[in-house]
Amino acid sequence: MTRQSHTGHRFMAASFLLTAVLALVAACGSDAAAPPTPTAVPEVGSLGGGTSNTLPAAANIDIPTGPIPGQVGSTAQEIQGISGWINSEPFTMESLRGKVVLVDFWTYTCVNCIRTMPFLREWQEKYADEGLVIVGVHSPEFEFEEVRENVEAAVKEFQITWPVLQDNEMETWRAFNNQFWPAKYLIDKNGVIQYTHFGEGAYDETELEIRKWLRDAGSSIDGIATNPDSGPTFSEQASTGTIETTQTRELYAGLERNANSQVPYIIQAEFYAIPIGGPILMEDPGDHVNHFLYFQGMWSNGIDAAQHARATEDLEDYAALKYFGTSVNVVLGSEGEPYRVYLEIDDGPIPLADRGTDIQEAEDGSTFIFVDQDRMYRLIESPEYGGHEMKLSSNSDEFAIFAFTFGSYTTGP
Repeated sequence: MTRQSHTGHRFMAASFLLTAVLALVAACGSDAAAPPTPTAVPEVGSLGGGTSNTLPAAANIDIPTGPIPGQVGSTAQEIQGISGWINSEPFTMESLRGKVVLVDFWTYTCVNCIRTMPFLREWQEKYADEGLVIVGVHSPEFEFEEVRENVEAAVKEFQITWPVLQDNEMETWRAFNNQFWPAKYLIDKNGVIQYTHFGEGAYDETELEIRKWLRDAGSSIDGIATNPDSGPTFSEQASTGTIETTQTRELYAGLERNANSQVPYIIQAEFYAIPIGGPILMEDPGDHVNHFLYFQGMWSNGIDAAQHARATEDLEDYAALKYFGTSVNVVLGSEGEPYRVYLEIDDGPIPLADRGTDIQEAEDGSTFIFVDQDRMYRLIESPEYGGHEMKLSSNSDEFAIFAFTFGSYTTGP
């Protein structure tokens, strides 16, 4: 591909930025007054689909009344299509009548979900003996998240002691009409949804609702102190100013998400030029724009991920991006031998003060992560909001990139 055609794609990217400001808000993004919004999944569990809502005048059809399933005031839908039970034997929602139930939809590589775990653990410790039952519904985003061993490893890592249900076919997700990770549904003793919250934050509000409905169920919790923490403060810089400097949206590397996105995450035309699976010779156009992902070298365009399509010796192939935020995480795959991914920020190793918990330093001072599991890796945890150029390279042909997520808190992934 010529330099001229790459320049044309950069102009196309600029056009996208001008016409799709709202679409570029991060799936794990936010506004100045609220924590990041949850990850939306419009292609799974959404309602509608192009049919008219107008009925013929003579149609003799009973129109259902009352709340839509999953809404406050509706009876909680039954658990459906579970492929595996962790920390529990199988049960039904009906069997939990008389208890207060908090249904938490999550998936283990979602950074928004990970950030809610300390609060869920606190509620479990404080209220499990008082009648609260937390039910974790693990609805996977990527195919490897369907693997029981992977979910079990995450359950151990996050110190989850409540039941975790593998909703691999998304049947319980659809029954609740859910569209977000994370999503919480609080259900009273009679099986009625009384409160919902989507995304991070509002932990103090959620705990007050838990206490309200525990009291309604007859629990005495007056001796248990509440936690006034609503969640960490989100940087105002992340959602003010121009779209070019707002927190970077979640970036997906797989062909399916790019093809279905209003604004693709990869704007290099080569990525879409051949059938699924590549390999494709990609050329980094340089002059990177915030909110997009760029590739150099030989890559394959998988459904869920972009994978390095050849073994190299000098780290000549790479993925690059320009990002804004305080934290950067990446979901990587490891199907064969473990491998190293080397990282540079602004053409140098990651500064010590900005290194995420998965970053290691080589003898020559370069920074890398060791990829031995299909999971999210923590790359950047900086105390300062800012914009930087990032490059990731590996000589391994196992190097598979699924998604990048970004944050704008002063601490945490």
